[in-house]
Amino acid sequence: MNKITRRQAMGTTAGALAALGIAGATAHAAATDSRAAATPSGTVDEVYQGRRIRITPASGGHHGGHHGGGHSGLPTVRIDGRELHVMRNADGTWISVVNHYETFADPLSLARAAVRELQGAALAPFSPMGGTA
Repeated sequence: MNKITRRQAMGTTAGALAALGIAGATAHAAATDSRAAATPSGTVDEVYQGRRIRITPASGGHHGGHHGGGHSGLPTVRIDGRELHVMRNADGTWISVVNHYETFADPLSLARAAVRELQGAALAPFSPMGGTA
């Protein structure tokens, strides 16, 4: 009759926990990658809760160089013709001036959340250089 020693039991337990940790980290990385996948490649034009959302791909020089260059790849998001300033986080998620502390997987879900948050109010004009919009 074989008896398992305390050392063998601890080794087996540590190995099982390490395998579970690796599996969990892999699943988390896969979820993060799929969440950060979306910059719309084409134009989005839809009406959501009575508000027109239009997203156009970046054309370079976005916001007149407001961010000091390097961010010209951002799409232009408009709600009822007024620009919604959007920013892309390092992890690939998106935020806006309306929902600054809530992240979104793509610009469309961000724009829809902004429409819900505005509750019918007009979006204030965006003027990054201090001028009039």
